[in-house]
Amino acid sequence: MSLQTAPAGVQGGGIAIALKEAGKDFETAEGLVRALTPTNFNVREGEFTVLLGPSGCGKTTMLRMIAGLEAPTSGTIEVDGRNLWIADKRDNVALADMGMVFQEANLFPWLSIEDNIALPLKLRGVSKSERRQRARELCKLVGITGFEKRYPRELSGGMRQRASIARALSYDPKILLMDEPFGALDAITRDAMNIELQRIWMETSKTIVLVTHSISEAVFLADRIALLSPRPGRIQEIVEVPFARPRAVSVNEDPQFQHIANHLRDRLEH
Repeated sequence: MSLQTAPAGVQGGGIAIALKEAGKDFETAEGLVRALTPTNFNVREGEFTVLLGPSGCGKTTMLRMIAGLEAPTSGTIEVDGRNLWIADKRDNVALADMGMVFQEANLFPWLSIEDNIALPLKLRGVSKSERRQRARELCKLVGITGFEKRYPRELSGGMRQRASIARALSYDPKILLMDEPFGALDAITRDAMNIELQRIWMETSKTIVLVTHSISEAVFLADRIALLSPRPGRIQEIVEVPFARPRAVSVNEDPQFQHIANHLRDRLEH
């Protein structure tokens, strides 16, 4: 069975992110370490792309390069046709199109959930009334209505991650970048958050790039999976996932789901 089937759920046809021979080396005490081999890869508009690979393979480095947190040491990265890095300086216009969610929610403990979500808008000079309205809209979107005035310590890990996603969406970026956002959650909560993330993606039509080392999570969420090799990281294969949306957790019982998962597991093990 071929795994290169037509993608499901892609919302647009343009290129949102383009890596052109983009690579990354790090200077260490032992010398130069290549984290990511010069890579060519496109993310389509409205697509849910997953970067999958073992620990240390460069998938987070790739995501951080796209997010403007790490400068590539070779090649270029374009966001909506704009070069993200110009002479080692980030293009703020290109950055404005992206939101970021990390593995830890990284909410400010002294701010309410509403104020945490609205903080990016406050930094952009948006009025208090508009910030509050937007925060409440986003709390509804991510399923935490009624917790706007609570503080992070009063919420579960899954709810804090919902708030973190809401904060990343506060200024309505076109692209959402996610670095193992559910890695610290228990299996049942993680499944629930995958369902919720799929719903949010379908309602907002954002371009999403998510990093994970979970094969089942990758197959459940992705339109396309970029499988990375161990360090020095390179894209070994692009696997397109054909299942219709919305996907229920029970899709993992589908023989084709298992076929794709087993193929990815075999590639990772060897």
